[in-house]
Amino acid sequence: MPTRVPHFACFAVLLVIALPAAAATVDIQISETGGQPAANAVVALTAQGERTPISHLPAEAMIDQRHETFLPLVTIVRRGGHVIFTNNDTTMHQVYSFSPIKQFEFEIDEGRRSEPVVFDKPGVASIGCNIHDHMITYVYVADTPWAALTDSKGHAQLADLPSGSYRVDIWHPQLVPGRPPASATLAVSGSTKFTFSIALLAASPRKHPHMGAY
Repeated sequence: MPTRVPHFACFAVLLVIALPAAAATVDIQISETGGQPAANAVVALTAQGERTPISHLPAEAMIDQRHETFLPLVTIVRRGGHVIFTNNDTTMHQVYSFSPIKQFEFEIDEGRRSEPVVFDKPGVASIGCNIHDHMITYVYVADTPWAALTDSKGHAQLADLPSGSYRVDIWHPQLVPGRPPASATLAVSGSTKFTFSIALLAASPRKHPHMGAY
């Protein structure tokens, strides 16, 4: 007499088969060619193939102004996302960008905030203040679901990536103007480490750097 398999056992087998493959995590370390950690580097991963997963990046970001400084220096948003500028300084600011992916100009009085600025083209927008030439910030508009910003130790992490092959693009505010981001290919599976070294210009105060390549 054949053994009858309980219905719940069949359901359990089907459930195991239906489970997706475990998501992968990429541990990132970016440094300068001299070995110093590269803070504020954007690391973006693009899957090789036809997969178009939902973006893990924010649709909204905030950039503040304090002590005649934009905070943070680099902001990442998804394509089609927007940025709101706030002024917690003791003076008015005239925020503007001449960047190819986005041009705008407006004033923000102290204690006020801007209307959302939508970034619908991928790339990097360099943004300054018409009143205070030393002020600069960058908005990195990602056209991929996965991008991260390195911390002061040059470290970042990306989680929940499907295993597979990815193109890695690395951008930094101190790259030579006009030079494309550094790139590499990475096979992602389980817990993956990615280390990369980039050549950067020495940091120096420049007037209107946002009128250059970005």
